[in-house]
Amino acid sequence: MGLLQQNQQQYYDVKKSFTGDGSTIIFTISNSQNTFPTGFTSSNVNIYIDNVLIIPNSYSFSFTGVNGWHVNFSTPTGNGTAYGIPASGTSIVVDVNSNFGNYQHITLSDVINNFVISYVGRDKIINHIDRVDIAFHAQRALQELSYDTLKSIKSQEIEVPASLTMTLPQDYVNYVKLVWKDSSGIEHVIYPTSKTSNPSTIKQDSDGNYSFDIDDDDTVDVDKRDDTSSLIHNHNSETWNAYKGATPSENQDDYQNDTYWPAGGERYGLDPQYAQANGSFFIDEIRGLIHFSSNISGKTIILKYISDSLGTDYEMVVHKFAEEAMYKWIAHAILSTRINTPEHIVQRFKKEKFAETRKAKLRLSNIKLEEITQVLRGKSKQIKH
Repeated sequence: MGLLQQNQQQYYDVKKSFTGDGSTIIFTISNSQNTFPTGFTSSNVNIYIDNVLIIPNSYSFSFTGVNGWHVNFSTPTGNGTAYGIPASGTSIVVDVNSNFGNYQHITLSDVINNFVISYVGRDKIINHIDRVDIAFHAQRALQELSYDTLKSIKSQEIEVPASLTMTLPQDYVNYVKLVWKDSSGIEHVIYPTSKTSNPSTIKQDSDGNYSFDIDDDDTVDVDKRDDTSSLIHNHNSETWNAYKGATPSENQDDYQNDTYWPAGGERYGLDPQYAQANGSFFIDEIRGLIHFSSNISGKTIILKYISDSLGTDYEMVVHKFAEEAMYKWIAHAILSTRINTPEHIVQRFKKEKFAETRKAKLRLSNIKLEEITQVLRGKSKQIKH
């Protein structure tokens, strides 16, 4: 049985773009009844009007002999009013469970099934093992490979608010880089700073003693809501307030900073980590926030970060370049934790695991000879003085 479960029409017709003309309310996605399974409704469709996702009950999605699989905007919305005819020039994108590019991946469930067929059973390297054990080691392998082998980099784009903070993504593990984009769409790297933070603030009285009297009424009663048994304040520290309120030195005097240039502004010994005007940031791991310098306010920033590929079932896939590496990871993990496994068998699979991981990393590095050649052509230019 072939690996492709769709024909060409079923693959390409799941996502279509249209432009509203002010009168059309029916937009045909496909004329073939076999493009989508029987019973597909508006709940299986995402529709974006000028890049804004609209609610499913403002349209219908069905198949008829006249219009094929189509979207009809005549369905009333929840408040009883019609959504209306898409205005002239309106961008309409209809997405019906598109899976573009998925052929390059294999699901974790298929990896586990294939492992059971190849490695588990009578006269095989593993006589017997529960599927739940394989699933655990498979997920651990997927996590480890995601950190530095698989293409597991995600990105988020936001406009930095007045608070100068960004919430870490739900599946965040570590950042790759932060950039802000200019009017031409070019990305400018924002560099981390190690010279500030947002520490916890301790409540103190006028004499500097630690105080549990939050409302300063000279009474301490832990049963009152205005007093507390904790010294920790829940507001921003003075350190963070000073950092976000200051004008970065790169915006004042051409990278010269009184803290790092005590010799009157001499330019020798310039430290590259401060020789940039793109702004800076630091990450507050405890509160789950990224803090930016004041010159980033209002700019569109992009966070590129690493996930462990276990966030959702949809994400638990492995690139086919790394499929064999997954099998070797799982086999080595199982054999190295089972009693009475000969050590030479464990060492053999350890070597095979590293070899397959190295091969996967080379394949996924996506090195193209023509692209390298194009870069090297510039190295032969004569530098004129």
